[in-house]
Amino acid sequence: MSNPLISVVIPTYNRELKVTEAIRSVLSQSYSNFELIVIDDGSTDQTIQAIASIKDSRFQFLTIERSGVSRARNIGASVANGSFLAFLDSDDSWHKDKLKKQAAYHLKNPQQLISQTQEIWIRNNKRVNPKNKHAKPAGYIFEESLHLCTITPSSVIMTKELFDSFEGFDEKMSACEDYDLWLRITAKHEVALIDELLLTKYGGHQDQLSQIHAAMDRFRIYSLGKIILSGILNESQIRQATTVFKNKVKILLNGVYKRQGENHELKEFLERLQELDLNSTSFLQQSEELLLSEAYFA
Repeated sequence: MSNPLISVVIPTYNRELKVTEAIRSVLSQSYSNFELIVIDDGSTDQTIQAIASIKDSRFQFLTIERSGVSRARNIGASVANGSFLAFLDSDDSWHKDKLKKQAAYHLKNPQQLISQTQEIWIRNNKRVNPKNKHAKPAGYIFEESLHLCTITPSSVIMTKELFDSFEGFDEKMSACEDYDLWLRITAKHEVALIDELLLTKYGGHQDQLSQIHAAMDRFRIYSLGKIILSGILNESQIRQATTVFKNKVKILLNGVYKRQGENHELKEFLERLQELDLNSTSFLQQSEELLLSEAYFA
């Protein structure tokens, strides 16, 4: 499709059954001016065979070596032809009017560069209600976004120009890569909320990143330190980010102490961060070696 308004990107890895449902939920949208790009991130099951059977002129399928969800999404975005990008995780599904409602909103409100929708949560095949802390804010939501991820990737539409201007997802991060991108975006831009249930988000299965990785706040600490050092925050945002950074470091450090301080290098690094002794070179290097490493959190 040469000139779609929206490019939909689905990254997938070893989800031969779930991804076909996600794809169907896109191809059955009531809105049709889109292209769908599925990136298989080195699956070893029957995902490729399952996807290859899908025929639609709006659909293209790329396979890459196993690189992680951030790189898969970034590659999808790099080949996208649309003015807008929409992301869908391969274990979620859209309601039929999802693209229609968001496309109409953005065409009517061109000053809004990113929006998300409300969603239904299914956990272990049962519908659950999100807690109050998960209520989706709208507008300038940087402060709210510091504590936990306030934006659901599968609900988002944003301009491709906005995505490119922030250089997409951090490919070093094997989890919380969405939190990282949303922090960078919300530091500068409003996020609109389409206050309708247009997504069903499934959870509780063992292949979710939150089930695979221990101590998820370690990724957020890396992201917070990175944005504090980035130079893009104003003074108020730096204070807000620093407060959350120190709190998350304290919690993670307490966890290290409970494990009898066996990871001395990690403990010393976190103790230094409690005093916010940040240096861009050493912080980023040690974060990648310690916070982003699975070896210290096995």
